[in-house]
Amino acid sequence: MSQSKITKVAGPLVVANGMKDAKMFEVVRVSKENLIGEVIELHGDDASIQVYEDTSGIGPGEPVEKTGQTMSVELGPGLLQQIYDGIQRPLELIEKKAQSSYISRGIDVPGLDHDKKWEFKPVAKAGDKVVGGDILGEVDETTLITHKVMVPPEMKGTVKSIESGNLTIDEVVAVIETDKGEEKVTMLQKWPIRVARPFNSQKDPSVPLVTGTRILDTLFPIMKGGAGAIPGPFGAGKTVTQQTLAKYCDAQVIIYIGCGERGNEMTDVLMEFPELIDPHTNEPLMKRTCMIANTSNMPVAAREASVYTGITIAEYYRDMGYNVALMADSTSRWAEAMREMSGRLEEMPGEEGYPAYLGSRTAGFYERAGYVQCLGSDKEREGSLTVVGAVSPPGGDFSEPVTQNTLRVTKVFWALDAKLANKRHFPSINWLQSYSLYLENMKKYANKEIAEDYMEVREMASSLLQEESKLEEIVRLVGADSLSPKEQLVLETAKAIREDFLFQNAFDKVDAYTSLQKQYRILRMITRFYKKSQEVVDQDEFDFDKLRKIPVREKMVKAHFIEENKWEEFDEIEREIEEQISALKS
Repeated sequence: MSQSKITKVAGPLVVANGMKDAKMFEVVRVSKENLIGEVIELHGDDASIQVYEDTSGIGPGEPVEKTGQTMSVELGPGLLQQIYDGIQRPLELIEKKAQSSYISRGIDVPGLDHDKKWEFKPVAKAGDKVVGGDILGEVDETTLITHKVMVPPEMKGTVKSIESGNLTIDEVVAVIETDKGEEKVTMLQKWPIRVARPFNSQKDPSVPLVTGTRILDTLFPIMKGGAGAIPGPFGAGKTVTQQTLAKYCDAQVIIYIGCGERGNEMTDVLMEFPELIDPHTNEPLMKRTCMIANTSNMPVAAREASVYTGITIAEYYRDMGYNVALMADSTSRWAEAMREMSGRLEEMPGEEGYPAYLGSRTAGFYERAGYVQCLGSDKEREGSLTVVGAVSPPGGDFSEPVTQNTLRVTKVFWALDAKLANKRHFPSINWLQSYSLYLENMKKYANKEIAEDYMEVREMASSLLQEESKLEEIVRLVGADSLSPKEQLVLETAKAIREDFLFQNAFDKVDAYTSLQKQYRILRMITRFYKKSQEVVDQDEFDFDKLRKIPVREKMVKAHFIEENKWEEFDEIEREIEEQISALKS
């Protein structure tokens, strides 16, 4: 390959000449230290290069080598249980090669282990006609996930031969006779990170992503294949919420991206995740997880690549027919990386200095989520990719550009509230600001699978919380005792919803995860208390304290600690509610 020369260095931005035959998003090697860079702008003979490593000490006149390849990730067995940096270099291998806890410049390590042998079990056979996306064979990647080796998307033909046994990812597993001749297929695929992987068709999301977190599943559900945002100020619980989602949600594969997070936070994640036990299987959670760690002290340009690296890996597992959940923490730092690069390119700034293309880049990322019919001739194979991005608006200001551009393209908004966090109400999601546009999808599912009155119960709870917020101003001025018994009942029931339903203890084995059925039973119990109480509070000179002190209230408070499937205990509480409130009738 021909060499070019550096003419200018401005932080992570390097300008080189002699780049006439370069392509957009081509990977280049910068300077004698072989730093990894990517062409992001072309002007005649000059190219602007985004360098994913520290450029200090690099100066004009040093060589730039074109590779002819775009920024791609290696896809194949061995992705799970890995911890990568933003450009898919395994941190463990980097540490071994550098012989240091710090990442040395110019280190080049493969994303996958090319020496490890995997037991390939063929599914297809010689003579089968195949198209892109069809499954050729399987590999037991972990005890939880079977890795499906697929025909590359653009290939179609007839299987001439297929292997079995212990093979590396570079060894040929199948030979396919195509129109262009024989094509050799290995377990390794490479895919450009900025190009979405193809699928047959997109479908309307119809199944909820069950997270086990009551406020999310019941009030603001997200569907498998949906996109959601968690904005919130510092200390409100974004990272913890995302970790809880990763641990408890019923997705089969988890991709966790720490994008520009503080080093100490990311360290906590990296130390804790390998020790977490998957509550669904009692196996280590890492067996179905791939992590991308890109901390705030790593080169800023690598943040921009990390989210694309993560979502490309996620799409790959979606194509196998798995339900995949991707957590990006935080997209604000990704946007800050774009702002820095845009400033160094001297582009016309948009709102608050962010580039004018912030909206389109954000949309492009979240729109890669979806519930799809996978590529291939198997029309039954469906997969989903759910994307949840954390946003860190400065000072908790949701009107800033990153939050607003995210809200335009996501259908779920989980607004974290610093005031709730300060009150130690967790998860600190503000039920008045948050919303979900998947309620109609949820209604179809829940009324069929959980209970016919599921959405009625949910809507009643939501309206009671709204009524409470309207009454709060009056209470602050004149006190709760001045309210009518009906209004006091609203406050009492809303308090029960807040403290006994929305508040959830992540450190309690029973309370940390709640199934949809149990969520419904808790909420139905509270709304039944409200409906039954309405019959007695209309009485003249009714003493509201009597209602507050009925013995069943204590059982209601502790109902969320009832173990799963013990529905008879809920039946007993509901029976006592009926009896004890009826006894208050004059």
